[in-house]
Amino acid sequence: MRVIGRGTVNSDVRRLRVVESTAVNDTENLGSPEGLEAILAETERLGFAMASEPRTGSLLRTLVQAKPGGVILELGTGTGVATAWLLGGMDAHSRLLTVEQDRVLASVARAHLGDDPRVTFCVEDADVVLARIADERFDLIFADTWAGKYTHLDEALGLLKEGGLYVIDDMLPQANWPDGHEEKVRELIAVLEARQDLAVTKMNWASGIIVAAKRDAWPGAASN
Repeated sequence: MRVIGRGTVNSDVRRLRVVESTAVNDTENLGSPEGLEAILAETERLGFAMASEPRTGSLLRTLVQAKPGGVILELGTGTGVATAWLLGGMDAHSRLLTVEQDRVLASVARAHLGDDPRVTFCVEDADVVLARIADERFDLIFADTWAGKYTHLDEALGLLKEGGLYVIDDMLPQANWPDGHEEKVRELIAVLEARQDLAVTKMNWASGIIVAAKRDAWPGAASN
């Protein structure tokens, strides 16, 4: 047994404090994809408060970079904040379809990102688009609007390739949630966890993110 003297204890405490003070800061040095700063300025000017936060964008960029030549779907372009992050992680052979029903918001994204040949903008209701593309398959779907998340969930998940990723955010309480929305969030999480064709990870991080991977269903499959 090693006897720890007073000086050693103090030294250990000091080292612990150093470790704590140098812990990972998940908001620093995330980088800024092309076009993002201009989009953020326009977003603020419009008073649009529902854009994805930087940590969500950084995760999307990382996930999509793991899908070389990927076919990506974004439901809810908004002003293009998450769109810019997705494009920042995509390689030259990847393609992104992004859907937004609000023409004013979509015009901001298109103005700053529309010259990128990898992205196709669709200004239309997401539920209509989901029905039209039912035979297509995607490597990653970021669902950030009502359809494909709180409605038409089966239609969206049916578009995933095996191994494809379904990503949603805003699963932690938000200041702009209307009355009753918390129950809808709980119901959505329960539905995702109950599906045997998804491996689900819930993260108490950023605005509350869930990442689900499509897999062959098998008896006894459990969510994380």
